[in-house]
Formats: sequence, structure tokens, C-alpha cells
Amino acid sequence: MKPIYLTGFMGSGKTTIGSLLGKRLNLPVVDTDHYIEEKYSRKVAEIFSLLGEEVFRSYEASILSELPQQDAVITTGGGMAVSEPNRKYMLENGFVIFLSCPLDTIFERLKEDESRPLFDHEKKREMEKLYDSRLPFYRECHWVLETSGEDPANIVEKIAARLELSDSGQTVEKQ
Repeated sequence: MKPIYLTGFMGSGKTTIGSLLGKRLNLPVVDTDHYIEEKYSRKVAEIFSLLGEEVFRSYEASILSELPQQDAVITTGGGMAVSEPNRKYMLENGFVIFLSCPLDTIFERLKEDESRPLFDHEKKREMEKLYDSRLPFYRECHWVLETSGEDPANIVEKIAARLELSDSGQTVEKQ
């Protein structure tokens, strides 16, 4: 099976769903942010503050081809899909699922999280602009799946069922 790429805005559920999906499908889970932190021996926030977002984005692009080419769940950083070459690579080499979630829900989920260098609770309008600017890129995927108000276990079962359909040769339209 091709790798499953989970994309979406920070707080949309990529890490939670990815972990549960990996267990459900008995597949390894690779978090691209953690992969970058290990490879470059720096936390994402440190890379942003010391080297800048442009350097971090170049790290994201450079690791894609190093990630598993099959039988894996890959949770991407919130900005991974913004890059056209990254989107193209993921679409051609895997099954891309956009975990969609309204911004109000994301603000609620991240209210105590201070580890995200681009998320600022005090600048809600800027976060709305960032979110809106990324939506068209996230929508370039194989499947849009709403995560707001859904139990993570139910989301994982929906993904597993969809993957079973595609493995059986049936095609399922993007929702």
C-alpha cells in the first residue's frame, strides 16, 4: 500500500488520527516535524526562531523522498502542503487525506499549546488569514475528511473502510 499522508492545519488532528490509524492498520507512523527535529537536532520552534521559516520549509521538502514509500502513515506539518512540489509528490506517491476542521475548533484544541511557532492565540485575525490562505492547498488531496465533533476512533474507522474499498479496486469520489 502507498503511504497515507495526513495533511491539514495545525490542531486538525493529524497526530492523534495518525497514531490511532497506525495502530489500527499495524503500520509505522512518521511525523514529519519529529523527523526533521531528529535529522537536524533542533526543535521546530528553534529552527523557526534561529533559522527562519524558509529554512524549515526547505527541510520539509528535502525529507519527503526519505520517508517510507509504502506501508506507512505520514503525518505532515501544517505547512507541508503549501508547497506545490510537496503536494505533487504526495499526490503521486501516496494517498493524501486532508483532515478538515473549523478554525474555532482549532483555537479551542490549541488553547494551552505553546509549542507551535506559527500559532498565536492573541492574533486570531492573522491565524484566520493563514488558515484561509492554506485551505486551497489542503483541498488538493484525494479525500477531505471533517474531524470537528468526531471521535478520533470513528475517523480512523472511516479511513480504514475507505482504504479497504480502494484496495478492492473500487473508486470512491473525493468528498
